[in-house]
Amino acid sequence: MKRSLFLLILLFTFSSSFAQIIIDHVEPPNWWVGMKSSSLQLMIHGNNVGKTEPSVNVKGVKIKKYEKAGSDYMFIDLQIGRDVKPCTVTLSFNDEGKPLATWNYELKAREAGSASRKSFTTADNLYLIMPDRFANGDPSNDDMPGMLEKADRNNPHGRHGGDIKGIVSNLDYLQNLGVTGIWCTPLLENNMPAASYHGYAITDLYKVDPRYGTNESYRDMVTEAHRKGIKVIMDMVFNHYGTKHWWMKDLPQKDWINEWPEFTRSNFRGGVNIDPHASQYDKDRMVNGWFDNTMADFNQKNKYVANYLIQNSIWWIEYAGLDGIRQDTYPYSDQEFMAGWMKRLREEYPNFNTVGEVWLNTPQQVASWLDKSEHDLGFRTYLSNVFDFPLMFAIQKAFVENDGWDTGLARLYEMISQDFLYNDPNSLVLFADNHDIERIYQVLKSPENVKMAMAFLFTTRGIPMIYYGTEAFSDRGNLEGDPGKRKDFPGGWAGDAQNFFTKNNLSAEQKEFTVYLSKLMNWRKGNLAVQQGSLTHYVPEDGIYVYFRIKGDQTVMVIMNNNSKEKKVETKRFNENLKGFRRGKDVMDGSTIKDLDKIEIPAKSVRILELSR
Repeated sequence: MKRSLFLLILLFTFSSSFAQIIIDHVEPPNWWVGMKSSSLQLMIHGNNVGKTEPSVNVKGVKIKKYEKAGSDYMFIDLQIGRDVKPCTVTLSFNDEGKPLATWNYELKAREAGSASRKSFTTADNLYLIMPDRFANGDPSNDDMPGMLEKADRNNPHGRHGGDIKGIVSNLDYLQNLGVTGIWCTPLLENNMPAASYHGYAITDLYKVDPRYGTNESYRDMVTEAHRKGIKVIMDMVFNHYGTKHWWMKDLPQKDWINEWPEFTRSNFRGGVNIDPHASQYDKDRMVNGWFDNTMADFNQKNKYVANYLIQNSIWWIEYAGLDGIRQDTYPYSDQEFMAGWMKRLREEYPNFNTVGEVWLNTPQQVASWLDKSEHDLGFRTYLSNVFDFPLMFAIQKAFVENDGWDTGLARLYEMISQDFLYNDPNSLVLFADNHDIERIYQVLKSPENVKMAMAFLFTTRGIPMIYYGTEAFSDRGNLEGDPGKRKDFPGGWAGDAQNFFTKNNLSAEQKEFTVYLSKLMNWRKGNLAVQQGSLTHYVPEDGIYVYFRIKGDQTVMVIMNNNSKEKKVETKRFNENLKGFRRGKDVMDGSTIKDLDKIEIPAKSVRILELSR
């Protein structure tokens, strides 16, 4: 009798506990019908959900398989039939056919033209924004319930309050400047205790940080940007995530992240991926080591991790209507996974581009990551674009040193001369600085040098990008380290003494450069020769570097004078490109040069000429 009573109590206790099924996460949070791939994998998290059996209630939507991961996780593979219309699918979690919990899952209609969406191209002028440091459009969201870090503009490493509304409020400014595409450092939730304003310690891959706004306000920002002819590139992070992510309390699977017997940081040596002599230890530490002790390293060899990340990127493209992706720390991830991700993206969106942060020093190293490279990683990468870090390093030196055999403007020539290494040099995204690198005005030291660097950036091959504040000579002020590189955009906060948006309290040099850069960028928007044309350049001599951009009947001649005095350039040696042209119009000052045999170039300047016959 006592034994029977004990078993009855045990059964009642188990059943009562088992019945407490509370679903708190289903990711992706929704999906779309009509995708090229009919497969969808859901990650379900909830108390005791791993003890149930799932079912669905819509004809044409089938559960191909499911896998329980402990008591609180389940992965469900759905097959969505081609004939399924937009609908709500009821997911049931059952015990012996009895539903203990349900979840309504929406399958939405795709926007018209979603699959054939266009992306950023060589026709674009890109602009990099660090949202927390750009403009505070809504001070009411500086501190939000549940967020571990509070805003403190006096803390160089803290949150300063920039947000999505601040970006939207200044889209007209960006449009007038000549910007056609913006890349914002990550806007997703970074609910970390300190110093996560940069956005790279994500704690929810499906949620915009409430201190920036909401998912809806981000989508609205993309829509408004599109109305103004501005594309939006989303910064994604596949290598790691913030250690305050809810996963860390109960990992979906034991091998969800790369773990070591003790904390092991990456060696940051991206070159080992292509080094034929590299040790396996160095390769493992590069890819599997943690970027930081606050950033857990994804194990992308885990097929569920891989699927999660792939679907996350597709979800944001569909949800927000993105025009491109910038992928952080590209060489730090498992490269076979990254190739599989890019292949999947390009199958779904044939015209969609992704630019990888391949922070390596030489063209040979960078070129190997591009799709169809002759010297690839041993397999096709499918990566459409990379940043031109080697050229950036050359730009930061070329204008501040004397011209010699391999110094000064020769640095630019030598980098461009190695374009044979790239399957498509025009796919390179060009820049002079960014949020991780010293600001270009701080490096080049003079307005004249910065002006020359920008003239080069917007007339050579590739896709040019500038960093917020460059347009008015933003410097680091008295800030050291990263805070100096990421200084607040003057005018982004009420009460700022200086305002880049309105030109209030700018120096004469700053105002003049803003006009110069805006004219250059807006001109480039309409010139096919610099967007798509072939490039012919001539070996720099006596501090003079000349190159031509040619597209059909459009020819642009660029003459750079790196000397501290004016030069009269005899043009006889450029006849293969000048022959037949009688005059040139200076793009920047509107003057016409009627004699192309000798062209005057002021000290430390660039002349950009549209040639005519």
